[in-house]
Amino acid sequence: MTYRIDRLGILLQDITRKLWGRFELRTSEHGLSAAQWRLLGHVLREGPQTQIALAALLGVEPISVSRLIDRMEQQGWVRREAHPDDRRARIVVATDRARSVGPAVRTIAEDLYETALAGLDEDQRRGLHSALLKITENLQAAETPASSFETTK
Repeated sequence: MTYRIDRLGILLQDITRKLWGRFELRTSEHGLSAAQWRLLGHVLREGPQTQIALAALLGVEPISVSRLIDRMEQQGWVRREAHPDDRRARIVVATDRARSVGPAVRTIAEDLYETALAGLDEDQRRGLHSALLKITENLQAAETPASSFETTK
């Protein structure tokens, strides 16, 4: 008998919504939205990024990331600098303020993950992680660039 999962998308979306909602409650004292924390997390983990790269990582349009960065720059979380290899591009860099808050926010995220994974042993956690990575891999492999679609008449 083949296992059939109903509502996978709804379940994943519900988990994500709950995680981000609790995350925002616990980080509200810092004054950044979940979207801003996501952007800042990428910059803190991966180092300076172009706006285009951040838009791709966040799955949003570059203009949306630009507006997000504008607000974060005004609040002193990030700054834009000239790209070292491309004079037309700008990179987004975390400020000292962001780097000083980063470890505390990381601890909040780790605590939330522990809460979410409570009751799962190490093997179940590894299995869940592997399954989620495989789902991501499957979906990435199934993506077809829009430019490769041919229209038939």
